[in-house]
Amino acid sequence: MSSNTGTVDFKVGDETYQTWYNVVGDLKSGKRPLVTLHGGPGMSHIYMISHIEIYSLYGIPVIFYDQLGIGKSTHLRDKPAEFWTPELFMDELDNLLVQLGIESDFDLLGHSWGGMLAADYVAQRQSPGLHRLVISSSPPSEQLWEESMLGYLEAFPAEFKEMVLKHEREGTVSSTEYQAAIQTFMNKHTCQTIPWPEELVASFASVEEDPTVSNAMSGPAQFHSTGSLRTWSVIDRLHRISCPTLVTNGPEEGAQDYVIAPFIENIPKVKWVRFAKSHIAFFEDRDYYFKAIGDFLRVD
Repeated sequence: MSSNTGTVDFKVGDETYQTWYNVVGDLKSGKRPLVTLHGGPGMSHIYMISHIEIYSLYGIPVIFYDQLGIGKSTHLRDKPAEFWTPELFMDELDNLLVQLGIESDFDLLGHSWGGMLAADYVAQRQSPGLHRLVISSSPPSEQLWEESMLGYLEAFPAEFKEMVLKHEREGTVSSTEYQAAIQTFMNKHTCQTIPWPEELVASFASVEEDPTVSNAMSGPAQFHSTGSLRTWSVIDRLHRISCPTLVTNGPEEGAQDYVIAPFIENIPKVKWVRFAKSHIAFFEDRDYYFKAIGDFLRVD
């Protein structure tokens, strides 16, 4: 299996940064490549690496990259919160596509925050080279995601819920008690594959190592967004997504059915696949997930 890693220059104003990428497969093979957008904001790409399966099964080249500020790309711990915007990451994606020479022919898959970014990118930029879009376990607005997660929290014992919310109110989310509670919550609503796969643990660790992007865009609390995405919504732009789009989700995750409904109702050429468990189907329902993605991408 061929794999090619490297960096491309990404200019922002007068400064030049590096975006790290990994291309699995041959971009000159004649098969349209799939570009993957990882979640977070502020997680590394590592947990997405199982999407190599798309290449193994179907011969489709797959491109992974770490978004700016994350993983192996340039870290910018001193940048103010207002630096970190969806538009910055759209610019980075456009730049990567051009640098790799695939801007005229590619597919796009975003998971979680990556799907939010992908939906907004397609709605706003309407890249003529994009053929197919996959939005995997993503909300169309931050408000819907927060409502969904708080709803799940209500199902936990009252003392558990009150303890979690008290830590968030008092800003003590780094406490051992809060972190243990969040792990319990995420074992049900983020990834039900226990113990968590090493790649997922590594991506969460990348947030701990450098929380700059995560804190700026989401904030440190699980149930109350305090970052720049707290008012983000793509719902009023979804009708502008003209390419065939696959939306996927699970019944026990933040992007539950009512949350993703605006995607289904407003994207003209949409297909919906629902997996069995929670937020990361490529760990929890691997075979069905990669078959569904492969079937969608290979339709002429």
